[in-house]
Amino acid sequence: MSSNNTIEVSKEEALQLDNLKRFLYGNHLIKDAKSDIEARRFSGGFSNLTYLLLVENKEYVLRRPPFGAVKRGHDMSREYKVLSNLYATFSKIPKVHVFTKDNAIIGAPFYIMDKANGIILDYKEAKKRDIKPEDYKTISNTWLNTFVELHNVDYKTAGLTDLGKPEGYVERQITNWAKQYKKAKTDIIPESEKVIQWLQNNQPKTHDNCLIHNDFKYDNVMFKDDSWTEINAVLDWEMCTLGDPLMDLGTSLSYWITEDDMDALKKGLPSPTVFKGNPNRLDIVELYSKKSGRSINNLVFYYVYGLFKLSVIVQQIYYRYHKGYTTDKRFEHLNKHTQLLFTIAWQAIQKNKIDDLF
Repeated sequence: MSSNNTIEVSKEEALQLDNLKRFLYGNHLIKDAKSDIEARRFSGGFSNLTYLLLVENKEYVLRRPPFGAVKRGHDMSREYKVLSNLYATFSKIPKVHVFTKDNAIIGAPFYIMDKANGIILDYKEAKKRDIKPEDYKTISNTWLNTFVELHNVDYKTAGLTDLGKPEGYVERQITNWAKQYKKAKTDIIPESEKVIQWLQNNQPKTHDNCLIHNDFKYDNVMFKDDSWTEINAVLDWEMCTLGDPLMDLGTSLSYWITEDDMDALKKGLPSPTVFKGNPNRLDIVELYSKKSGRSINNLVFYYVYGLFKLSVIVQQIYYRYHKGYTTDKRFEHLNKHTQLLFTIAWQAIQKNKIDDLF
């Protein structure tokens, strides 16, 4: 994480710094509870809030749930457990130090970890760097290698056998995300019911299981440098669980916006994957299959599932704004993105493919 992509903390997202300093001191992370401390917030992401803490010439990162969020999907203890257990077997994560569920400190559960250093390749960063098309071949290859490496982690050795229930994972995901959508629904979207029904009726009969990230995309990994050949850290583990790796791939495909996609999608969900040199979605599937050794027979199902899940997440964020739990203007029109994602999902079903949909 670079301090260059941090912003000043807004009044509504402020931390109780005196309480926080006492907590850091009590956990031997600083030498003096009266030391000066500065907090800034990382600007990326719409979900859990991530802060940079500058204190005693050290840089720590604090993660907490968003304000007004329901507990589901924002479980800090779960995220902390994943990172602390994985550290010995999967090197591409920051070291975590301490977790607390004591809301009296900053008003929510949180954990503290080391700050990782490197390049987070979001749309703005990619555009600023004017990356060459041939470099995107390296970037996508490195990204995919790490994805496959993560899916090969021995979660039993890492002590994460109780992280999820692999049996029945696919059916549970469709059912649970449909319930979450119903709770957060604000607009009538005819395609939503069609997509949900299609997913319920077209589930694969069998599936593998492994440790899955559930949010694996360019801006959730950190490249060591601009040779693009190594990833330092995988970030944002809040939805990590045990389940079907192809469902994880489907989620990643939903973020994989290409230069041939409709303008509304490219503007609504800007991604470095739109720049020339990136593989298209079908190329990603074929490369993942080759690298992982997994055959993929229900390609449209996994892509549509990814779009569906992303639409629900976007809608949940919009619901928080709609209800006044946050005043962040970035969220003001996210309901339009929910509609767009359902439209694309239904188009993928109708055309039975994942590229060139319009």
